[in-house]
Order: sequence, then C-alpha cells, then structure tokens
Amino acid sequence: QLVESGGGLVQAGGSLRLSCTASGSIPGIRAMGWYRQTPGNQRELVAAVMASDGTPNYADSVKGRFTISRDAAKNTVYLQMDSLKPEDTGVYFCFVPSASGILWGQGTQVTVSS
Repeated sequence: QLVESGGGLVQAGGSLRLSCTASGSIPGIRAMGWYRQTPGNQRELVAAVMASDGTPNYADSVKGRFTISRDAAKNTVYLQMDSLKPEDTGVYFCFVPSASGILWGQGTQVTVSS
C-alpha cells in the first residue's frame, strides 16, 4: 500500500528527492515519514510530518539539509535531501502510523559516494 520512489546513487553534496504514496483507503493516518537503515544496520528515524497540523520533525543528523513535505490530497510524502553526505547512505523506508497499525514501504536504496 506504500509505494516509494526516488532513490539512487549520487555524489556527496548532491541531492535526491524521495516520494512515498499511500494507495487505497488508510483510516486515521497520524503521520507520514521516513526511517533509514545504514550499512552498519542501525535504524534511524530521519523525518516525519504530523497529519494533524503538518509539523515536521527531523533527526539532528539531517536538520538543515533534508525537508519533508506532504500532499494530503495525494496521500503522498516527499523527502527532499540536499547536501548529501556518505553517511546518509542506506535503505530508506517510508512509514505511516495509522488507526490500523504502522504501514511500511518496501525501501529504496540511497547511496552517496565520496
């Protein structure tokens, strides 16, 4: 039900934009956001945007470089990633907490070369 796109390979300092669309009827969406899993296998909450008021939240490691936004009409969340660093490399998973539980995307690979 969550379809992600936009990952890829980019040089350090470059940009990528991820998108995640929730298809079908999802009751009680509370937020939309992104986790990432690094090559060292650590999972980190990258950013999320609250459904109630659009308030964004970011991991300290991405503040000032990443921007999360949501198109409520399209049930789509975007993650604009600028000034990418090699340590941003990982698999990025879209997630949606809802009244029926937490939905997860399939993951999209982001690789930043130095």
